[in-house]
Amino acid sequence: MAEQPIGYVHSTESFGTVDGPGIRFVVFMQGCRMRCEFCHNPDTWNMGGGTPYTPEELLEKALDYRDYWGDNGGITVSGGEPLIHIDFLIEFFRLAKAEGIHMSLDTCGQPFTKDEPFYSRFDELMQYTDLVLMDIKHINSDFHRKYTGHPNESILNMARDLSERGIPMWIRHVLVPERSDFDEDLQKLSHFIDSLDSVAKVEVLPYHKLGVYKYEQLGIPYRLEGIESPSKERVENANEILKTSRYK
Repeated sequence: MAEQPIGYVHSTESFGTVDGPGIRFVVFMQGCRMRCEFCHNPDTWNMGGGTPYTPEELLEKALDYRDYWGDNGGITVSGGEPLIHIDFLIEFFRLAKAEGIHMSLDTCGQPFTKDEPFYSRFDELMQYTDLVLMDIKHINSDFHRKYTGHPNESILNMARDLSERGIPMWIRHVLVPERSDFDEDLQKLSHFIDSLDSVAKVEVLPYHKLGVYKYEQLGIPYRLEGIESPSKERVENANEILKTSRYK
């Protein structure tokens, strides 16, 4: 019998209501290569942390809460960046789908590539994936690199690949004053979303400062000092440009 892959989990949430449809068991995987200025979970960055689980152990933990999910809920795997643990995800999603569970993947897409061996593994994972929550931090690749540490080409390519596969996507965009809240960029993002065929929902996520204390605890400089949450008017403007009401 082949040895089961190990995934490293930062934490879990038993009653998630914002990371996919219905009530969901949310798994936050440990580790991320991006360094987004506006990340509210810098404690998930460290690649060497987390609690080790086999896919069977994690599924057993999730199934304790299945009665809460009803007909519309399920499991969402988030992060950190879950695709770093792709071999673990394949087995975890496979076991969960065998139980008839709706499976969602919440990802920034940065590890995506069509190079092997990643792409074959990604192809297998998508066979067990019902929904992808796709984070697009910035449509401008230069700004994306400046504010996250990485360009966005692989991320946009992943969105195109999901569209070609017909896998439903929720596109999410964090709205940050002085960073990602410019009409020209929002319009370019809107055009990109319009080019995709399987977008089921678009969400504007207003930047907030709830995770600042984590930076202080970890001794990490907080690079958005002095930037406040976007105004109601700017959030409404972003929703209008990105046509979020079309998907409700």
